[in-house]
Amino acid sequence: MIKKHILKFGAAALLASSFTASAQDVDLTGAGASFPAPLISTWADLYRDVTDGRVLVNYQSIGSGGGISNFIEQTIHFGATEAFLNDEQLAQAEAATGGAAYNLPVTLADVVITYNLPGVDTGLVLTGDVISRIFLGEIVQWSDEAIAELNPDVNLPPLLINVVHRADGSGTTNIFTSYLSAVSDEWAEQVGAGTAVEWPTGVGAAGNEGVAGLIANTPGTIGYNSLVYATLNDLSYGHVINSSGNLIEPSLAATSAAGDVQLPEDTRVLIVDTDHPDGYPISGFAWVLFYENADQSAAFSSREEAEEAVRFLVWAVTEGQEYSESLDFARLPAAAVESNLSRLAQVNWEGENIGQAIVDEAR
Repeated sequence: MIKKHILKFGAAALLASSFTASAQDVDLTGAGASFPAPLISTWADLYRDVTDGRVLVNYQSIGSGGGISNFIEQTIHFGATEAFLNDEQLAQAEAATGGAAYNLPVTLADVVITYNLPGVDTGLVLTGDVISRIFLGEIVQWSDEAIAELNPDVNLPPLLINVVHRADGSGTTNIFTSYLSAVSDEWAEQVGAGTAVEWPTGVGAAGNEGVAGLIANTPGTIGYNSLVYATLNDLSYGHVINSSGNLIEPSLAATSAAGDVQLPEDTRVLIVDTDHPDGYPISGFAWVLFYENADQSAAFSSREEAEEAVRFLVWAVTEGQEYSESLDFARLPAAAVESNLSRLAQVNWEGENIGQAIVDEAR
């Protein structure tokens, strides 16, 4: 479905790429967050055509936790996550490679509240307080007064609420629990935020795919997914009142509004409950992970592999962004693109800078 959707851009757009062809075939492997998997996999398909089949990128959707651990263990060329590497992980990467581990924002992640409620379509009105109380196990029935007051014209069935959450380490979970911690002191004190937490209630499923599948097949369930997975799986999802008091329907425009920020130097940005009046409140960046000293990563066997990985990432955050919205992903703000290029320009191989020339080619 996605691949068919993207074909409308045609060969002309691909031939316009600034890619400089490699003389030999190169296979690159990435792994991590399930949210950006449709986007990164489509980039991989397009980039194979851009390079006349010489560069093959294989992306494995295993969750942010797996992507981070595989990246730290140096078994993949790049990782992907919706959870910025913490101080311990950054220090571990620096100690192992003698350089920085870059968190490169590649798209904006949104987390929508998905549900399977017979007779109730997309658009159930929710607040941060109500969402947190549901996931704390305090609101246990769909016809609860707190939900009914927000939805006076909706016939809410007297079904028990069955909570579904991620069972694996997940950047989607990190964004969602960071949001809950921002809007609920009780959640912040009892549960907190992270890629994995001790859930007060509910059952777990692996990946965005697993959560979506369980919700689709189980009436009365509620969970959380990225908008793209809700759309692909035809799941109903809620509209959320943000910190400005505005009811926001999840959309690319609302997520982009939340992400319209100036990135700080270290790009450590997690957007939750934005004060932008039109911003969707449960949003954050999804990052690709890459080493400054590529030669120190055991995943790379040659300088050529490292150069092609840098070329692919430069393409993804520049020309590749042209395909984001057609796949229901938000484009990067200009500040994020520049932040990425400045970091990729610093990539080294055996003490020699290899990134600057590649970045210069793309500018």
